[in-house]
Amino acid sequence: MSEPKDKLGDLLKKVVTTGVNAAFTTEESIRAILKDPSVSKEVISGLIDTAKNTKTEFVSSLKSEIKTYLDKIDLSKEIDRVIDNYDIEVNSKVSFKKKKKTASAKDES
Repeated sequence: MSEPKDKLGDLLKKVVTTGVNAAFTTEESIRAILKDPSVSKEVISGLIDTAKNTKTEFVSSLKSEIKTYLDKIDLSKEIDRVIDNYDIEVNSKVSFKKKKKTASAKDES
């Protein structure tokens, strides 16, 4: 059962790495072009728009894939599995501290 999860994790890592590398490569390329005085502002504007659209499409595609994967998960079944296989330990600390009186609180009493 862990094998498909491992494959999914590896696939997700590859997708995210590829998208991030593409975004940074595009940004670096645009910066290099900006230094070239022979390139018109229209070309630079077009490149920036293309880079933004590419990033938007990548994020949208990633969100869609994650949503599709999460929609397949039976939350009740997963909660039951966790409860059956794990001990749940809760630690808490409660303390009462006396409030400091302010000047306005002293005037009211």
